[in-house]
Formats: sequence, C-alpha cells, structure tokens
Amino acid sequence: MSALKAKRALFSYPKYWAECYGTAPFLPTTREEMDALGWDSCDIIIISGDAYVDHPSFGMAVIGRVLEAQGFRVGIIAQPEWDSKDAFMALGKPNLFFGVTAGNMDSMINRYTAEKRMRHDDAYTPGNVGGKRPDRAVMIYSQRCREAYKGVPIVIGGIEASLRRIAHYDYWQEKVRRSILFDAKADILIYGNAERPLIEVAHRIAAGETMDTIQDIRGTAVIRKEPLPGWRGSDSTAIDKIGKIDPIPNPYGADDVGCSKSEFKKAGIDLQAEAAKPITIQPARPKPWEKTYVKLPAFEQVSVNKPLYAHASRILHQETNPGCARALFQRHGDRSIWVNPPAYPLETHEMDAVFGLPYQRVPHPSYGTAKIPAYDMIKTSVNIMRGCFGGCSFCSITEHEGRIIQSRSQESIIEEIEQIRDKVPGFTGVISDLGGPTANMYKLRCKSKKAESTCRRLSCVYPDICKHMDTDHTPTIELYKKAREVKGIKKILIASGVRYDLAVQDPRYVKELVTHHVGGYLKIAPEHTEDGPLSKMMKPGMGAYDQFKELFDKYSKEAGKKQYLIPYFISAHPGTKDEDMVNMALWLKSNDFKLDQVQNFYPSPMANATTIYHTGMNSLRNIKNNTEQVPVPKGARQRRLHKAILRYHDPAGWPMIREALRSMGKAKLIGKGPNCLVPEETRDEKSLKAGKGGRPALSRHTGFSQFKKANTKPKVGGNRQRAR
Repeated sequence: MSALKAKRALFSYPKYWAECYGTAPFLPTTREEMDALGWDSCDIIIISGDAYVDHPSFGMAVIGRVLEAQGFRVGIIAQPEWDSKDAFMALGKPNLFFGVTAGNMDSMINRYTAEKRMRHDDAYTPGNVGGKRPDRAVMIYSQRCREAYKGVPIVIGGIEASLRRIAHYDYWQEKVRRSILFDAKADILIYGNAERPLIEVAHRIAAGETMDTIQDIRGTAVIRKEPLPGWRGSDSTAIDKIGKIDPIPNPYGADDVGCSKSEFKKAGIDLQAEAAKPITIQPARPKPWEKTYVKLPAFEQVSVNKPLYAHASRILHQETNPGCARALFQRHGDRSIWVNPPAYPLETHEMDAVFGLPYQRVPHPSYGTAKIPAYDMIKTSVNIMRGCFGGCSFCSITEHEGRIIQSRSQESIIEEIEQIRDKVPGFTGVISDLGGPTANMYKLRCKSKKAESTCRRLSCVYPDICKHMDTDHTPTIELYKKAREVKGIKKILIASGVRYDLAVQDPRYVKELVTHHVGGYLKIAPEHTEDGPLSKMMKPGMGAYDQFKELFDKYSKEAGKKQYLIPYFISAHPGTKDEDMVNMALWLKSNDFKLDQVQNFYPSPMANATTIYHTGMNSLRNIKNNTEQVPVPKGARQRRLHKAILRYHDPAGWPMIREALRSMGKAKLIGKGPNCLVPEETRDEKSLKAGKGGRPALSRHTGFSQFKKANTKPKVGGNRQRAR
C-alpha cells in the first residue's frame, strides 16, 4: 500500500440531491438538451477551450462525469465566442460555480509555434480549424463568466492554470507575469489532476460554505492577505538544499522548520513557557512539514531579479511531493498567493472508477461528421497510468501530474479495450496505444514508503536511477499479454514514448515490446547527443540509447522483423552551444538519420528549462554567487541556425550552416567527404547570391519531430505533446 494516501476516498461523499436526475447520455451543451433531461438549471457549468468529446482522454469529459457521479447536474459550454458574455449565459446561471479550463493544451502553445508564429490549425477543434479559442483562454473565459453572472464562484484549472499558479516567466511577452489567479479574477485555482480537490470544493460549496472559508484544500491555490491561521512560516532561503530528504521526525524532539522567534510568536507559541514545562511523555509531534509554509520572494522581486526567480522556481519544484510538501506563500502587492500542498494521488480503485464512468467515447453529436484530429488520434488508445518520475527539465508533466505513478488495474484496462472494440465506430481491431505520459512506467513506484513520502529529488532516474525505484516491468509485460488475448483484437501498438533507460533494466520488457507491439517504427527520445545540453535536460547520456538499440535490433532480428527506432531531438535547448548542434548533426549523419521536422525548444510556463532559459543560470543546483552560467540560444537567428543544423540535409539551410561552420573554425566540415556535414556552394547558389545579393531564405519548418530513415521510402511522423 502506498505511503501517500488521502483521508477520504474519491467516491465516499454522500451524493448531491440532484442525483435523482440520473446519468445524461451527453452532458448538455444547450437549453434544449437540458429540457430533454428535465433540468431547470445546472449546478456546475464547465467552460472549455476544446470541443466536447465524451472520452476519458479529454479533461472536460473526465471532470464532468466525475462531478455527475457525485450527483451534480453538469453542463458544458465548449469553445464559446469570447467577445461578449452572451455565449457564457447559454445554459443559465449555475447554482454552484463555473469551472474554467483552456482545454487539454495550454492556449498559447496551442495557438503559437515555438517561433511565436500563429498556428492556423487546432487538433481539438472540429475541422482542425484554428482561432476557436482566445489567447490566455482561462483569463478571458473567467472574465466573461464574471460579466455574465456576478457573484457566481469561478474555479479555474487544467494545464494552463496549473502551470501559472505562482509568478512565472511568460515566453510570449518575455517577462514575468503574476499568478493567473489575479488576472483571471477567479476565486480558486486547482492545479494538477483535479478530481480530488474539485470534488471537495463542489461538496463544500453545495453545503453552503462561501469561498472565503474554502481555503485549505490540497491541490488548490487562493488569494489571501495573510497565511492561513495556525500555520508556521519559513523563509525560502532556509530550505533551498537540492536533494535534501527531510528526516522522519523524532517523536521526542525537535523542530527543523527553521522559523524565527517572531514566526513562533505569530503562531501563538511562547517558547519560554514551553521550555519551563516539566518533562512529560508526549505523543509524536506532527511531521515538520505539516502546517508549515514557505515564504517565496515576492512577485515584485522575482519579476526584476533573475537569481531570485531561479531560487523561487527551485523551491516550487522541491515542494511537489504530496507526502512532505509545504504550502507556498508569495506576495503580489498587498495580497498574496497561497498554494496548498499537492493533492494525494489517486489509488488504483479510484483510477478504475474514474475511467469506468459512462463515457460515450465519441464527440458530441452537434459536430456531425466534422473530424476532430485529437479524437481521431486517441479514439483507439488506452490511458493506463498518470504521472512521470523522469523529471525532464523541458517537460511540465511532473509539475502538473506529479512524480507519483497512478496506475489502473489490469481488469479496468481490459474492460476499456473491450469497450473500444464494441463502441468505437469503424474499429479495425488495432489498439493504437497502451500508455500515458510514458509507455513503461506502469505500476513502477518507490519501493521504500519512507523515501516515497519524504523525497524531494527532481527526478527518480537522473543522474542515475534511484536505488529505491522499482524497475520490474512484470506488470506491464503481463498487461500486454492479457490485452493481446482479448477477442477481436488483432494488434496492440505502443505509441507513447518509451523511457529506454528504464527499459534496459528489464530486457524481458524490451523483448516483449519489440516482438509484439512495434508496427515497424518505435519512437524514443534521446533529445540530444551531447553532455552539455543533456545535463540541463536531465536526460541520460547516449550510452543508455546504445544499450536499448542493441536490444531492439537483437529482438527484432529474432522475431524476423525489420524495425526502426524513431529518435526525437530538441534544438536550441538551454545549455546548447553551436558546437553541440554540429556534433549532434554529425552523429545523425553517421547513423543515416534525416529529420523532416525539428522541435525547437519551447519555454512552457514553470518548467525547469524555462527558468534556465529566462535566467541563464543553472537552477537545477543551489543558486549562489558562483552558480553556473548556462549558454542559452536566444534570438531568431541562433534558434533558426540550430534548427537548420539539425536538418543538415536540407539545402535551404546550407548557406547559414556554412557561415556558422567557418566562424567556428570548422570549415573542414564543408565539402563532399563522408565526414563533411554540408557540401560546398553549388553553381546555382553562387549565381543566385551574385544576382540577388543575398542568400536563399532558411526553410521555416515547425512543429514536432518527424523521422525518416535514409534510403527508405516511408515517412513516419508522430506527435509529441509535453505536459498535456
């Protein structure tokens, strides 16, 4: 049993009185649908930037069905017109609150490329049409809800709100913005997977509590004047020790919080009076992190002081373990953000219950025959787990879902496969994925309850795999075997990224995967080949990749199959020098890899790599006077150069690459030899340059990585969405 267990089970609350209305075929999106259900009003209305797909891979559907299972009447307003309040009044005034989310993706990442160019498509919209959600959707939607019905509580959540819960660097404006709670003018923010805190919020509002009394729920953030009563404070500089694991408290002594005497005085504790008491046997004291908050540098400080911003980011990432996390307190002018400790992860039986709710597994009928690409991508895939303990610095999964792996039971997963077989229109017998944030962390957790509940490491697998981490892939192997036995299933593919440094710890898994679950190509993500950028990504070196490739090739040959690895790489990541990109390109060329599309680093809010990008400091270590200064590729030209080098085979980038190679003293890499990266100028290029006085424009390829093995016909691509 896990050491991280909530006091109350997810579905243990007495159901709300509206349970008598039963289950809706689809959650209503219009008044007409409400009338058909016999509803005079909605208790909760969810506003979302995505189209409504009643499927457990879509956040609004999960939250809506979970709240419905608690007895509440839930309506959905999907992708409303945001230029006025009218669309937000379509279902009337909610009895309890508005729930606002930008959708499965951050609205800014959804609408803009890494080069800040507007996208013209949106995979979460019918017809793949762009422009159906505003920039900073949570903020805009919340403001329209407030205009529509003053006084109705507004609860914000989802990935966009979650990653903006404190002061954060904003890549699009290139400045530090305050917590989104202030700009959205919302009442409460729920971060991470929302089921547990949202259910408590809903039942407490339904019981008559007002928002000023709902301030202490795990997994939430609120605006306050002062810390919660009864909580002890500590300045953030007292605990900034990376990798520190708090000791289990001695039942007979000592407080290790590091609070000043004034903090104890504020909490009503008389130290002299306590010292004068006779010695008596006392019950064990609370753990030192309980009822304790960390005072972060104020917004006004971190917005202008990069070392303080890096320090605040480090503290936030250290306080993410639900077992030992302290609350966070950050001033914004005359008010403050209070961030409660994270919610406890869901138990297996709770995950099963969430995924077993009555989803229709298809888009809402109002969309007719319009295609929703995100749905088409996942309609035959199964999410088997949540969370990721990898801690990759450029990825926001850990900040959102946490490091603790939350897994479904084998029975629940098999039941969903059977539902796909029986319900999904046009099902061909192929399950497109059994996975989640990663393919092979199913049921992998810390083997030590003590370590699991007190560890503050940023990653369980970097720089090395922790000795406490379970790497036995037996549960995943057994799941794959059971899934293949389901009647009517022809093939089970694995599309989620394989964490290959874990996989090589259990070659049985690699054999099972390669023999039965690869459709010719398997995607993995080395991200880079050079130690400099890899150390800032918190990714393993290429040695682990080589080990995995050796096993992959061996088992492919034994199975009599020709199969290829699809490696993903990131260009322009913090810590990357021009020379690093050249070395990676030479590695790609020596291995006959050609990348059709390249992912430039995208600084998403609150990620560790974004902090490095903004500050130029190695915030993965203590912030001191001698903190390592990190090279950061910035500016359109350098970012385009790094992308061009990664696509060394594209003639459009050759002029820029040649110029860079000469400036680096690497002109020997220009020519026809096998060790050269790009050829000399062609006659046509010279003519063009002489005639027009300039060089050909660099190709502007954008999007996610795509791979093409040299001398092979098929072009295979795959989307990789970080921090979904």
